[in-house]
Amino acid sequence: MATETLQLQLSGMSCAGCAKSIERALQSCDGVTSVNVNFASEIAAVTGDGLQPKQLITAVQDAGYSAQLIDRSQSSSEDQRDNAQQLQFFKFLAAAILSLPLLYTMFGHFSWTSGIPVPALLMSPWLQLLLATPVQFIMGWQFYRGSYHALRNGAANMDVLVALGTSAAYFYSIYLAWFAPDYHPHEGLYFETSAVLITLILLGKWFEARAKGRSSSAIQKLLQLQPERALRELATGDTEEVAVADLKVGDIIHVRPGQSIPTDGKVISGESAIDESMLTGESMPVAKHDDDVVMGGTMNTTGFLRVEVKQIGAETALAKIIQIVEQAQNSKAPIQRLADRVASIFVPAVLVIAALTMLTWIVFLAPGDWRSAFEATVAVLVIACPCALGLATPTSIMAGSGRAAQAGILFKQSDVLERTQAVDTIVFDKTGTLTEGRPKLTDFGLFSQALTQATVATLVYSLEKQSEHPLAQAIVNGLVAHLGDDDGATDAPKIQQFNAHQGKGVSAKATYHDHSYQVFIGSLRLLEEQGVHVNDHAQQLLRELQTQGKTAMAIAVDGELHAYVAVADTLRSTSKEALQALRRRGLKLIMLTGDNNHTAQAIAQELGLDDVIAEVLPEDKANHIKELQATGATVAMVGDGINDAPALAVADIGIAMGTGTDVAIEAADIALMRADLNGLAQALEMSRLTVRNIRQNLFWAFAYNVIGIPIAASGLLAPWLAGGAMALSSVSVVLNALRLQRVKLNRQ
Repeated sequence: MATETLQLQLSGMSCAGCAKSIERALQSCDGVTSVNVNFASEIAAVTGDGLQPKQLITAVQDAGYSAQLIDRSQSSSEDQRDNAQQLQFFKFLAAAILSLPLLYTMFGHFSWTSGIPVPALLMSPWLQLLLATPVQFIMGWQFYRGSYHALRNGAANMDVLVALGTSAAYFYSIYLAWFAPDYHPHEGLYFETSAVLITLILLGKWFEARAKGRSSSAIQKLLQLQPERALRELATGDTEEVAVADLKVGDIIHVRPGQSIPTDGKVISGESAIDESMLTGESMPVAKHDDDVVMGGTMNTTGFLRVEVKQIGAETALAKIIQIVEQAQNSKAPIQRLADRVASIFVPAVLVIAALTMLTWIVFLAPGDWRSAFEATVAVLVIACPCALGLATPTSIMAGSGRAAQAGILFKQSDVLERTQAVDTIVFDKTGTLTEGRPKLTDFGLFSQALTQATVATLVYSLEKQSEHPLAQAIVNGLVAHLGDDDGATDAPKIQQFNAHQGKGVSAKATYHDHSYQVFIGSLRLLEEQGVHVNDHAQQLLRELQTQGKTAMAIAVDGELHAYVAVADTLRSTSKEALQALRRRGLKLIMLTGDNNHTAQAIAQELGLDDVIAEVLPEDKANHIKELQATGATVAMVGDGINDAPALAVADIGIAMGTGTDVAIEAADIALMRADLNGLAQALEMSRLTVRNIRQNLFWAFAYNVIGIPIAASGLLAPWLAGGAMALSSVSVVLNALRLQRVKLNRQ
């Protein structure tokens, strides 16, 4: 049975401890092999064989939380999150209205506020009980429910701390008002403490939910790219508007200027410029005409296009990008394991600290002063909630991977996003990576003036057009500029006796303008075999071209040397600039290619590479990567072909050009969606910034508790202030992570 991954939209989590509880519940289900619960996105990614969605959802519900299967074709899961946000806001609003009068009564407890009138009615225990009870048991019911399920599952989470702290304040107030023999109304109760605490925590939860929604905005923006409707062409030539989900492979769709392309396809007719920046990060529109591929979600800017549907649903480029981004966001980075381990023991440790705080105050610091001991204990319980710790890593991963995707850089796993910044050696394949991957005519010149350049170009064009060899096609395409207005189509030479000389060149008899020519195009060896004299000057020129990494060919007409052509796989326009940016980072740059050493050395010299490994068989590329790793290097491999897939898989970080083969992209850890090596430096920079952001978040999450708990235990922090500080810590961590979404990934 095939392995599959299902995603569940969760609700009801309050901290990283909840995520661990859900993971344990899901791992007990049939067929589950791995579970990743992302506290920040509130999504569970469940992998296994024969998964049963109903069983998974039931397991989550039994653990005390809510879940539903995510269907990206619908907005239900997103609507659920929006509804949860609104409910959290209304809970806060109701709690705030009821808590404000109680907060006002606090002025009556301080001498410096003696000038502020506090009505006697507000000091009534009955009124305070009436105001505090709905806050405690209606707005705050989520904390009791969460505590019950956590404790039932043998865990302790943030809800336990909040429920314990606020309940202590609430029930102690009841004891003081009705059972304590020495209570006086002017001493005040703790109803305001419990109510204000719950109100502040609900406010923090609302802020947190809004911020977490922004951290997943990258996927939502991608989902919004694909239009919901398309114009499908009928057999009569008319069109009908249909849902994109109803399109089938082979359908013809019409795309007007200013419309988004509904799905992946091939241009049947029409010309336009397509804005692909939303998928590739490339700012310049790309010209499209007959037979060119277009991607769903991109924008048609200028012309009308008829497009044949080639991919639909999950097979489209946009769907695959969304899948990769989700996969990265919902996986766990290695650095998160530390936070998970701490979170698993944090709440029990806080309960112990709270008990010790109570004992210390009663026995040593203020014997018999239950009020001071109680306030310090409640402050410890509330300030220590580990929300910030659980949010520190996933929010940074979500924001960083989402921002990278907008720039056309796809990190497939969060650990890749973390590890990329440690790379110190980058190995490049040549063809299709450093070069364009297709040969072009680079040189065309004459040795003799006996024939005009146009005549020689026409003869060569006509001969090479008979060949299917890639070099021949490069010559044909390159010579068009030398043929005049007719592009070799009118009054073209008649070709007879065409012959391909294996590994040497081609020859034929060409009749042109009533004159018959015997033409040979190929290596010096071919010409020598035909008795054509090649002088020293010609030999030297051809050798120089070969030294430059070009394939040079001589042209003989009627037994005389007349001209030459040279073809080469030219460098990408961005390769030199991109490698300079990588060199400034102190990286070692190596080319690994199956091409001959002369060509490889010429390109390496032009690009300033540190080393060249040439004439390597495809099956040996992975072995060379292993040899570099054996020296202690952290190696990234960049390639685009099927023969690069083993090396991409073996490398510490495999990077595939998005224009390459599906096999290479599948084997890689990172895919660059545009044919621009500047994306390498941007990927390294995004990795560095994300890891730095995670470390900042973890530092402040730890520091907050390390500093806050002793202050609370010492009695220097009122419980309601502790609640505000706790809420602020979670929001600050999320806001710090969101800074990654504003990173400008300029060419380094």
